Amino acid sequence: MLIWVIYDIRSNKIRGKVARHCKDIGLYRVQKSVFLGDVEDNTLDELKLRVEDMVDLDNDSVYVFPMSKAELKKAGLIGQAFDKELVTDEVISQFF
Repeated sequence: MLIWVIYDIRSNKIRGKVARHCKDIGLYRVQKSVFLGDVEDNTLDELKLRVEDMVDLDNDSVYVFPMSKAELKKAGLIGQAFDKELVTDEVISQFF
C-alpha cells in the first residue's frame, strides 16, 4: 500500500524520531516533514501505533494518507521536484 506521512511536530527530538522511523520502514523523504512509500498493511499499523506513542497528542499532528499508484500518477506537481537523492527512482517514475 502506498502511503504519505505528513507531520507537524513541535519537538525537534520527537520529530527526528518520527523521521527515523519513517526511513526505517522504507519510506522516502520528499520534503522535510513529508514521507512517501510502499508498505505492507502490518507495517502501516505498526507505524500508526509507534508514532502515536511518540508524539504529543495535544500539540502535534501526523497525517497518514493511503494512495493508490493510479492516484499518484494522476497527481500534479507545481514547482520543484523531489530531491532525487532522497527518493527512489521507482517513486519518482510513479509520480511523473
